[in-house]
Amino acid sequence: MQISVTVPLSHFNVVREAIWSIGVGVIGYYSHCSLASKVVGTFKPNDEAKPFIGKNGAVEHVEEVQVEIGCKIEEVKKVVEAIKKVHPYEQPAINIVPLLDEQDFK
Repeated sequence: MQISVTVPLSHFNVVREAIWSIGVGVIGYYSHCSLASKVVGTFKPNDEAKPFIGKNGAVEHVEEVQVEIGCKIEEVKKVVEAIKKVHPYEQPAINIVPLLDEQDFK
């Protein structure tokens, strides 16, 4: 499985360390594997939101980092919980994608 989440630059290391602390991000003989890309996130909080960044009713453009990490399917819930525990957004955008292995192709 591949899990990705966008996070403001200020919380990049906190989120990544929280994920690694549960032992995911292992590829063969390597631990602490992840991919990080700078992105620009956009959002518009409605009147009921409590935004960490920005103001209700205004479109925001925020420099963020997208963190991607691989894990086993049975670790997904732990990873999502770890992210939500330290992520500053009230609703972080977490993507969970199943991955194919070269063994899946004949």
